[in-house]
Amino acid sequence: MKPHLLALAIAFGCLASPAEAQRIEATVTLRADPDSPTIDPNIYGQFVEHLGRGVYEGVWVGENSPIPNVRGIRSDVVAALRRIRTPLVRWPGGCFAELYHWRDGVGPRGERPLSVNTAWGDEPETNAFGTHEFMDFVEQIGAKPFLAINVASGSPGEAQAWLQYMTAAPDSSAGQARARDGRQAPYQVPFIGVGNENWGCGGNMTAAHYADVYRQYYAVLRTYGTLVVADANSDDYDWTETVLRRALYRHAKPTPHAYINRNPLIQMMSLHYYTLAGDDWADKGPGVGFTERHWALALQRAYRMDEIITRHSRIMDRFDPERHIALSVNEWGTWWQAADGRPSNLYQANTLRDGVIAGMTLNIFQNHAARVRMANIAQMVNVLQAMILTRGAEMIVTPTYHVFDLYQVHQGNRLAPVQVRSPNYGYEGVRVPAISASASRSADGAVFVSLVNIDPDKPARVVVRAPGQSISRATGRVMTADAMDARPDFGAPDPLAPIPLTDVAVKDGAVEVVLPAKSVAVVEIR
Repeated sequence: MKPHLLALAIAFGCLASPAEAQRIEATVTLRADPDSPTIDPNIYGQFVEHLGRGVYEGVWVGENSPIPNVRGIRSDVVAALRRIRTPLVRWPGGCFAELYHWRDGVGPRGERPLSVNTAWGDEPETNAFGTHEFMDFVEQIGAKPFLAINVASGSPGEAQAWLQYMTAAPDSSAGQARARDGRQAPYQVPFIGVGNENWGCGGNMTAAHYADVYRQYYAVLRTYGTLVVADANSDDYDWTETVLRRALYRHAKPTPHAYINRNPLIQMMSLHYYTLAGDDWADKGPGVGFTERHWALALQRAYRMDEIITRHSRIMDRFDPERHIALSVNEWGTWWQAADGRPSNLYQANTLRDGVIAGMTLNIFQNHAARVRMANIAQMVNVLQAMILTRGAEMIVTPTYHVFDLYQVHQGNRLAPVQVRSPNYGYEGVRVPAISASASRSADGAVFVSLVNIDPDKPARVVVRAPGQSISRATGRVMTADAMDARPDFGAPDPLAPIPLTDVAVKDGAVEVVLPAKSVAVVEIR
């Protein structure tokens, strides 16, 4: 093309600019569905385990600590968790739960036995943070408790005694014992996990054996709260199939036909799934200083969460087509290779990549809201994909925390199903949709759309359409940074704090959003 013709073409928009040529083009269409499910706030649940500095320093500092605290629980962490409306906390593990005996953690702290955490590096365990301290913590942050019961080294009787101690009337023997330890009113315990990873650290059980053990625990715990069947390992679909077939009904049934809604033995199933950036558990990939290959592999593995939930749900649909049984992702998040000089066990830096993975994963959970009604990110403080990091008296929040903050607007809203048309992000054989999305409608008619651009280099122009809905305005916030491994640090401004999304406009009855590369955003449409 001659120079003067090229200039005219650019002036009249006949040719895209170099930036536009490199821009992703995608559409998100909201479907009207009056029967769409509610997004359960519990999918924004947390997980805290006796591991590294997750409990001691992360949550518990003791009443005599110079770190500001209320009854030994650090106040800055409580305030941060309240800001994002943390709905639920799972405790005391994890693998630690399968060697935890609750009586070690009640009574005067000076008289509690000292023990060793053989689940995690033989770390000393003081038992200073026990039942009452945990329940005080969840009450301070406004959350509900989710207890993981010891199956591998415990017994149904021990579990029953724990629940009696926590929930019995004040005039009962168990209630009087609780009152002597400082709490007269009964606690509420809505969720009870029957074991943890019982195919591994929870007893090395087969699915058939665990199903029988679960039935035994059900017999003594069924009146206390919702029981959660222990966790299928990622894509172990046989675990879900076998446990449902063997443990769902009170009496043997010839075929797994319709769900019988008469005191079913199973109310909630669960699974665990972690994101790595390497080829296997021996090479999980670095948490910082990683390459685009590590970025691509991690996002590809995170995207598999959709397939894993879909396939477990299909099995559950055969036994429970009306979807009375909920699915919980009891543990999820990133797990990177251990870095030299980390301050404690399973402590890892939290970068923009972790935030992008969190956004994509929460979109997946919300889009499966008909079945997924609980999830617990691993973990809350100072462990794995933490929401919060501490260093003595200092505290910072992570990119993952910012995503939970952006997404909290969805809690309790009705799902707005979306159809996403997006090209793939590709790198060295990895192919993953470049744009991830989910949406919800609030009671006052607002629509919230969560958008993730996983491409580390290209911005994305996303057109959001809501057929049949009149749109007058749209606003949003976004989290992004220049580097793939951008991360916060103590004593420095947070480079990932969400900022207003400036490139968003209402045009021709739709919303046009330009997402920066490697970003997470939430747009409010009215």
